[in-house]
Amino acid sequence: MTTQVLDFDREALPDALLSLAAPAVLARWMATDRAFHRPRLVVVADENGTWRSAALVTARPHTAYLKIVDVVAAPRDIAEAVDAVVEHAESVGAVQLKWEGWSIDPARAAELGFVPLLPPLPSGDGTALPESGYVRWLGAPVADRVHEAPYYRQTTDFTCGAVAALSARLHAGATSADSFGRDAELAFWRGATNFPACEPVGLGVALQRAWPSRKVEIALDTDRPVVVDFHPEQEREWRAVLQRQSRAEAAALGVPISGTRLSMTDLIADLAAGDEVLLLMSLTLMQNDPTPHWILCHGLAGAPGAQVVVVEDPWVETPNGDSWVDAHLLPVAPRDLDAMSIMEASEGFDGYRGAVRASVEG
Repeated sequence: MTTQVLDFDREALPDALLSLAAPAVLARWMATDRAFHRPRLVVVADENGTWRSAALVTARPHTAYLKIVDVVAAPRDIAEAVDAVVEHAESVGAVQLKWEGWSIDPARAAELGFVPLLPPLPSGDGTALPESGYVRWLGAPVADRVHEAPYYRQTTDFTCGAVAALSARLHAGATSADSFGRDAELAFWRGATNFPACEPVGLGVALQRAWPSRKVEIALDTDRPVVVDFHPEQEREWRAVLQRQSRAEAAALGVPISGTRLSMTDLIADLAAGDEVLLLMSLTLMQNDPTPHWILCHGLAGAPGAQVVVVEDPWVETPNGDSWVDAHLLPVAPRDLDAMSIMEASEGFDGYRGAVRASVEG
């Protein structure tokens, strides 16, 4: 048997694939332009070159996972196909393999080393389908370093901060899945917003008010107004006034604001201690979108000394072939997270990093 990893081009499907895959699978693969997520076919062929299996795998750029969309093979050849995907995943440094549940059932997934992901909560685009998803961690065990809670996708373009904050509480067991819905999302956003985005200090103040049992701390290494560059000049001044008010509210609540940039080493130490960290980032590298965006960092995976951060991303970019399976329990290497979370850098200004930590030491 030989294994090949081929680029997938939905405009030029190999004849061998056309004879192997069911029409419904091919229709799913061709319906979405997955090019930004680096689609590949992992193919196992026999000694005559005949394809025995093909797996379509994708991943967001600058992440540490691979996702199987489907495996097309006879039942007896699926295990061999998955072995080939695992080998490929490990060769590109992935610590996690996911599988969308379009055409795999729970029993067969379990036989192949996958465990089911918790179903997502009713929320935004990209959570209705697929109805199920599976995960297999590669390398070092993660049971004591990653806690799973149901995924929730923001229902607006601007409530990522609110969803990241509510997800932190859900992960820590401070709120229930039943109470996490659109009303809660919008109510939290209303108390944290800089209209419409949430900036670090306002978000930290809102989180402390909602979570008094935790010690909330803000890391923001600039005094200038932030997350305002997308607005016209005349729209920035009053948002700056609101940000000054947020700093006064933080002082009144006893929420400290550190002017030292949060390092990836410190982030990993915080997560190892059980803290939840909201991190402001740009989606440019991961989704080709320069929008400022909040994620929740909540776990660690990978071998000691080469750990990656496990995040919940409230955004799903369905036109790229994204689904909730991608955004949930998403592993990102520190070097990539570092690059994504330097905000608004320009000539003469090295940017800033914004983070909100909810510490178990509160």
